[in-house]
Amino acid sequence: MNFEQLLSRADDELLGELIGTPVVRLLRLIDQSLASPSNLRKLLLELRPPGELLREPASRSSLIDTLQVGTATELVEHLGLNQSSDPFTILRSFKPNTGSALEERLFGFFGETPPTEIEREYIPDKVDTPVKYGLFDHQRRAVAAIQKILRSERNRLLLHMPTGSGKTRTAMNVVCDELRNHEPSLVIWLAYSEELCEQAANEFATAWDNLGNRQLGTFRFWGTHDINLEDTHDGLIVASLDKTFSYGTNFSNFLPRLGDRCSLVVMDEAHAAIAPTYSFVLDNLVERKQSTGLLGLSATPGRTWNDVDKDQELADFFLRQKVTLNVPDYPSPVDYLIEKGYLAKPTFEPLFYESGFNLSEQDVRSLSQSLDISPRILERVAEDEQRNLAIVYRLEQLVERHQRIIVFAASVRHAQLLAVILRARGINADAVIGTTPPHERNRLISRFRGSFPEPVVLCNYGVLTAGFDAPRTSAAVIARPTKSLVLYSQMLGRALRGTLAGGNDEAEIITVVDTELPGFRDPAETFFNWEDVWV
Repeated sequence: MNFEQLLSRADDELLGELIGTPVVRLLRLIDQSLASPSNLRKLLLELRPPGELLREPASRSSLIDTLQVGTATELVEHLGLNQSSDPFTILRSFKPNTGSALEERLFGFFGETPPTEIEREYIPDKVDTPVKYGLFDHQRRAVAAIQKILRSERNRLLLHMPTGSGKTRTAMNVVCDELRNHEPSLVIWLAYSEELCEQAANEFATAWDNLGNRQLGTFRFWGTHDINLEDTHDGLIVASLDKTFSYGTNFSNFLPRLGDRCSLVVMDEAHAAIAPTYSFVLDNLVERKQSTGLLGLSATPGRTWNDVDKDQELADFFLRQKVTLNVPDYPSPVDYLIEKGYLAKPTFEPLFYESGFNLSEQDVRSLSQSLDISPRILERVAEDEQRNLAIVYRLEQLVERHQRIIVFAASVRHAQLLAVILRARGINADAVIGTTPPHERNRLISRFRGSFPEPVVLCNYGVLTAGFDAPRTSAAVIARPTKSLVLYSQMLGRALRGTLAGGNDEAEIITVVDTELPGFRDPAETFFNWEDVWV
């Protein structure tokens, strides 16, 4: 029996379970023919290849349960299992190890071979980086202002530049200057996600190759990467905040030893600096020596849009010293960046949707008191079928004029559902979520970034808001309601790379506006929102 014959035995109910009942229900709402058994089988194999269905215990058991008794008995004999009881009971309890000979026999019975695991490329903890990395006018002015503050006694500041204007490149010039002027010395670059850490490490390699004056180390300190303090005296340490905090609390001399050796600490996405975990790390690294500078980076120099106390606390943490873009004759630096081609010219279009949620008193109280919309409300938003239909129809319009579209979903299941529905409608769509395996995430993102000729839609939840750079992205659908101006500006920034940054002349931003929930729509508004707390 081959796998197609096995799958042909699956009825509508089983196919619905394997694909997802919400998906099938929505397909029927769109077009009843899309939910025919033959189409569901085709869609299932596009989403989950035979190897995955046979390897995953639940789907394997469900499919094997469809066999005739004689075929099930034959399979038990083929596997060499003890036939002391009902063959289906034996097969349900059968759990072969991945890559084992028994698994190979199982796959062979259905004419398949086990899928091979893709090994992750090994990246060493330390890379010796050899010795043009120019800056635009507005970036050079920012570097000069940063260096002036770092040379003073009050050497803490925040660099505030809109997404797409080159914060990382500007900061790397400061880092290279610091390492050239202090030998030996350590600069510590802190970020909260592995994506941001990897981005910083790769960016430094490019910067030092063009600006460096000696060979020094790039030290990775996140995830499975580790550092040896005995060999860490000169170079850049790129570290995740969580791992640094963990080592700092478990090893009492870890942060002091790093603090004694470093002359500059850089914190990416610095609006989180006052969180207890992060401020503990920063204070222990920076306050060891008066000469150690602290440079924060952010496109949104505030914690919230409506909590002035938190925003003032952040401003105080950086001594109310902020370097921002200084562009003569332009009331808004965003206007300047768009006109010169650093940022794409955005078109903002709301997709109004009146949900009729009938929010409870508890929901209303939660919305007024919380920093952002609760996961419980987001799940209700994600399950609204008419809202999802409106999003799908708008995406179908966008793929007619855009090659790369990013979707910010309201939940993990929402990202997956939208991707499946779009696939069923013949659109190249993928979902990237927190649990997507690293090699699969890399494959999907590489396809999205690359030269694949067809339009691609990338749906995600909680993964690609910061540290994700795909300049070909020319449209974004923000389907996740949020009260966080920080989060909103990060989402819309993913589609705003201009031609000078390898991006586009224009960008289209669609924001789903749930009339009962708060939202935003303008990058200039996000840029100026916190100005009053920094003066």
